[in-house]
Amino acid sequence: MDYVSALVPPFVMAVFFIVLVMTIVKSQGGSNKAKEDAAVDAVLARAEATQQQK
Repeated sequence: MDYVSALVPPFVMAVFFIVLVMTIVKSQGGSNKAKEDAAVDAVLARAEATQQQK
């Protein structure tokens, strides 16, 4: 029974990692891409405006 308790944590972490990677891959592109691009553009514009004021 010790082998089961030794294998459970790595198996759980592997499943978690696979789900995390799948979520990241699914969230790339599509309708989310436009929202992400708009957010990045807003942050860059704010940074440029702050830099020009100095």
